[in-house]
Amino acid sequence: MLDLLLAVAAGGLIGLSMGALGGGGSILAVPVLVYALGQSPVQATTGSLVVVGVTALIGAVTAHRAGNVLLGRGLTFGLVAIGGAAVGAKASVLVSEAVLLAAFAVLMLVVGGMMAVRQVRAHRPAGDQGSDDGSEFPRVPRPTLDDPIITFSPTFTCQCPRALKVLVTATVVGLLTGFLGVGGGFLVVPALLLALALPMEYATGTSLVVIALTSAAALAVRAGVGSAPDWGLVLALTAVSALGGFLGARLADRIDTNRLSAAFTVLVLAVAVYTAARALPALV
Repeated sequence: MLDLLLAVAAGGLIGLSMGALGGGGSILAVPVLVYALGQSPVQATTGSLVVVGVTALIGAVTAHRAGNVLLGRGLTFGLVAIGGAAVGAKASVLVSEAVLLAAFAVLMLVVGGMMAVRQVRAHRPAGDQGSDDGSEFPRVPRPTLDDPIITFSPTFTCQCPRALKVLVTATVVGLLTGFLGVGGGFLVVPALLLALALPMEYATGTSLVVIALTSAAALAVRAGVGSAPDWGLVLALTAVSALGGFLGARLADRIDTNRLSAAFTVLVLAVAVYTAARALPALV
């Protein structure tokens, strides 16, 4: 009963973050499954893909209905990332559980630090901001759907610097998704903002399409490899997370996402420190 209550509480936080902020919540799924619900690191990183993928899919559908998703760009980025996801998923079963959990602890510390830096930048005086809307990213024009990076007709054209940014970032996102069972929204959103020049409201929704694709690919590669997680707990966590993702996506334009992001940053850093304290000594 206690495990179920923990799964419900954690699922709500994960889903709300992914739906409202376009990512971040998936970083909590593995520590919750390991330390709160008693799964091994391999089981947790596999189960996390289900939680993250389903939540992202529902959030993406909701965001698309609200007009905040550029589906073509999300599918393109996600398809590029699938190769990295497959490689990462295969690599995850070749390392020890201690290494897997330690790598996840380091990732959490990096992500928590990145989120903290963004919070500091977002609260600097207006004259020091990259844009006039409180974002550290420069304001970009509203995207058009006929602005491809590569075209073949009537002549071949390539915006190669942007294409390279997309290739590198998508591959890294896929590797992290496959290896550690995270969605990678903390990388996808900045990539869509900078590499594809999407405004924030589009980047947040479109990132959910990418996360759903890469999670599904990594889960397919992991199928039948290693020990299976406790699917009852995983499905409970997934159901509540999906509901949270739906509500988060619906509320994204109505709630103060800056305050939500700040609170979530503190939570991620706290869990990161706890995970590192538990995981790193196992390597010594």
